[in-house]
Amino acid sequence: MKPPLLLIGQGSNDDADSAEFGRFVHRLRCRLDQSATDVSAGYLERATPRLSDSVASLVARGHHRLVTLPLSLNRVGDELPAAMEMEQKKHPTLMYDSGRPLGPDPRLLALLAERLNDAAAEMPPRPRPLELVGARARLRAVDTLPAEGLPAHIEPGETAVVLVGEGSMDPAANAEIHRVSRLFWETHAYDFMTVETAFVSLTPPGVPGGLERCRRLGAKRVIVVPYLLFAGGALERVWAQALAYVAGHPDLDIRCAEVIGDCDTLADVVIDRYDEVLQLVP
Repeated sequence: MKPPLLLIGQGSNDDADSAEFGRFVHRLRCRLDQSATDVSAGYLERATPRLSDSVASLVARGHHRLVTLPLSLNRVGDELPAAMEMEQKKHPTLMYDSGRPLGPDPRLLALLAERLNDAAAEMPPRPRPLELVGARARLRAVDTLPAEGLPAHIEPGETAVVLVGEGSMDPAANAEIHRVSRLFWETHAYDFMTVETAFVSLTPPGVPGGLERCRRLGAKRVIVVPYLLFAGGALERVWAQALAYVAGHPDLDIRCAEVIGDCDTLADVVIDRYDEVLQLVP
């Protein structure tokens, strides 16, 4: 029997993020059921199930060797190894092998390109301003600015992209987001004017800073592409920052793409990371 796969998330207080994480775990369980692979998940902080509870449950079921995988698009700091070291002190028989973070896998970049193209699709704007839809600020192609003052057609060469990462106190992690932006531009968004980088929090530039740079470069349309796995608090902050910028720049067509989201392509990447670990361990 293969060792169980333990997905590890950072954790947040956002119910939407936790719900989508849970749906994705269920998708993986269904995908790996035929190979008799147990799939579990735990958060490092703030959300449940906590990592310690998930590890304890696996050990109680007789699993003493695990494959851990950070469900993250960026490099992992010292928190995860430190947390697993604590678990090994609690469970002396526990052994684990860790897989690589997910990004920037070519398949995920291709998904981002799909999200970008969906947002870029020409749609006649509704004659009303941006507004809050439900509990979240939605900035999409169908929720654009009033038609007055906006060009009827905008070419890709007049359209800029702002790729938005979560932001970190780790300079290497932030540099990785810049690398992803350049890679995305050269592999999937080469028809567009530019792909600029912005961050949700912790480090500049924020979303308004990325949008302002695109405006100064002469863009007539800017598409915000969240480099995020799931909808939740981080995505809401992206939308809120974009909405705040829109209010002062009615002549700029600003749209926001969707996140990668719970899907089979994301599951393919996770399963490949899991199999990659199995091939490296005896």
